[in-house]
Amino acid sequence: MEINTMVKFEKRTLPNGLRVLVHRDETTPLAAFNLLYDVGSRDEVPGKTGFAHLFEHLMFEGSVNVADYDRQLQFAGGENNAFTTTDITNYYITLPAQNLEVAFWLESDRMLGLDFSEKKLETQKKVVAEEYRQSYLNQPYGDAMLMLRPMAYQIHPYRWATIGQDIEQILNAGMDDVKDFFRRYYNPSNAILCVSGFVDPQEVFRMAEKWFGDIASGPENGRSLPAEPRQMEVKRKEVFGDVPQHQIFMASHMCGRTHHDYHATDLVSDLLANGESARLTREFVHERKLFSEANAYVTGSIDPGLLMVTAKLHEHISPTEAEELLRHELHKLTKALPDDREMRKVKNRVEATHTYFESSVLAKAMNLCWYELLGDADLLNRQADAYARVEPADIRRVAEEILRPGNLSILHYGKRKD
Repeated sequence: MEINTMVKFEKRTLPNGLRVLVHRDETTPLAAFNLLYDVGSRDEVPGKTGFAHLFEHLMFEGSVNVADYDRQLQFAGGENNAFTTTDITNYYITLPAQNLEVAFWLESDRMLGLDFSEKKLETQKKVVAEEYRQSYLNQPYGDAMLMLRPMAYQIHPYRWATIGQDIEQILNAGMDDVKDFFRRYYNPSNAILCVSGFVDPQEVFRMAEKWFGDIASGPENGRSLPAEPRQMEVKRKEVFGDVPQHQIFMASHMCGRTHHDYHATDLVSDLLANGESARLTREFVHERKLFSEANAYVTGSIDPGLLMVTAKLHEHISPTEAEELLRHELHKLTKALPDDREMRKVKNRVEATHTYFESSVLAKAMNLCWYELLGDADLLNRQADAYARVEPADIRRVAEEILRPGNLSILHYGKRKD
């Protein structure tokens, strides 16, 4: 058992491999129940993509014992949702703390015996296919990452989005595929559970043993994903669609989430476009009024991810000129150290953001699960120090590698001409 400071938690691992973490928070009458499965779209194979996300939907179709998951949870005053990323599938519930055992009952029940039927599978395949159309194909710029990912990644499964490579792969998913996916990934040894709220840790551990303890651990899922080769040449593509204005998307390969340079890379994105005084925002949006919007962010994926820079252009600047200006601004980070004031500002912003997002019981439950998956839940308590240790020289060093010209994949998404 472990007890930690700051976001204090206790941890136990059941004999079947389920890791259980508990954070007691006496400031709220609520409890958050977060169940993370170590499976995302990176665990899919070409030709059968979108399964992790499809399965997220199937999990709400009910188990063999509980036909209406949502109805039972609502009786207990609870709410729930889920999300899928390239790396994980995450299910969460918030409810009054005194009704916490309902969450244990419902989640253990569908882990043990999901109700598979051709009818339910067909229903959810149609739902996901419609989501694909509405969120990716019929949304302005919605398909940008569907195009940019396979430009940046040649062999790693990050080359397709969580939604999948195309609708047909989702519609062609068969019952045998779905059952195999469930058996392989939806079991205690592939899951992490965290409860946060006004709860007794010992009682939580008792409920975990009661509801999950007799579920078989499941097979070992050793990963052997291909490493993406170092990109040496600029890749570019130009497309046109029904969008309000021209947008530039730039992707640069970066380190993975557990790499020692991750925090410096994240600060590179903040220096570029986090806040009104950030470089791209100040220079091109406010002062020169060339862009209506500029953004920069890191994907934060477990395996080596992407630093993204995007800009929406006003009509009086050409895409070619805008790209050159962007690349020139990126190049500055590789040549000159940011000053102390600029570093202090972005670090303060990061600290404030982390403090805000760790304020709720649900955020703490999610984060404890996430950092436990990364190797140690207590990493949550060490994030502020990790950012604080980043020096200006670290910024320039990682920028020289990440923002080198040959590491860029550039997508121009233009407004279709009448």
